[in-house]
Amino acid sequence: MGRRDSLLAVMVAVVWGVNFVAIHVGVEDVPPLLFLAIRFVLVAFPMILFVPRPTASWRVVLAVGAFMSLGQFGLLYLALASGMPAGLASLVLQAQVVFTMLLAWAALGERSTTRQLGGAAIGMVGLGVVAWGFGLDSPVVPLLVTVGAAVSWAIGNVVARAAKVASGLSLVVWSALVVPLPSLALSFLVDGPDEIRAAMAGFGAAAVASTLYTVVGASLVGYTIFNGLMARHPAGSVVPFILLVPPVGMLSAWLALGEVPNRVEAIGAVLMMVGVAVATLAPRRRRSATAPPVPTGAL
Repeated sequence: MGRRDSLLAVMVAVVWGVNFVAIHVGVEDVPPLLFLAIRFVLVAFPMILFVPRPTASWRVVLAVGAFMSLGQFGLLYLALASGMPAGLASLVLQAQVVFTMLLAWAALGERSTTRQLGGAAIGMVGLGVVAWGFGLDSPVVPLLVTVGAAVSWAIGNVVARAAKVASGLSLVVWSALVVPLPSLALSFLVDGPDEIRAAMAGFGAAAVASTLYTVVGASLVGYTIFNGLMARHPAGSVVPFILLVPPVGMLSAWLALGEVPNRVEAIGAVLMMVGVAVATLAPRRRRSATAPPVPTGAL
């Protein structure tokens, strides 16, 4: 890629990395499932009036919305609201790369190269080390919920791949329709109408800023640029820039929230990043024809 497009790819990684801090700020004041519903209402409207429906069946759109949006972000928001550090969440969520490879092999029969399998193994060891380090200081449930978010994202990736649909802006906007009603209904059950009314009445500047950032910055602007890069360049030239998301997420969480991983978490983080790098940065000439670059979804 040229310098301009490389800078655009870096910018997207920065926007998506900071997004974890923005979500953390939002769920401090607003119940996570309510906050999720608000975000995806604004992702869908008014963009749905201008963005054509993706060239995919409604079943695919619903499945992508259920797993890549509702499942991934519902679990991520709950994890962050339950005590998962934003920086660590940005790292653990990248386990979706490994889960996507495994699910694509099980569901689609896609074969991975030895290098990709080795990277997946390193990444899983790193995830285990992170879990161990996290459990030394905090309850491990938020971490497991974040892993569940990564699994849900991976399922959405495989659904999109099986349907031969690129995760472009149209799919993001139209699949966003799946999220608001279920997440709002769950919020009524979990939080209750009184807490929802109080949250909406006290929807302050921080919640507004967080909402605008997640909707405009992370979902619409970030993904529009990323999709344009994917259309102009080979996926293998673009996808590796996503490796910048966890470092940016952890740095921004340190600067904005004072989050510092312990030594064991840091070792696990390095192992995870090495594993993902090995799996996704395999030389193009060594890639199997049946194992294209691991797809990524909206953040």
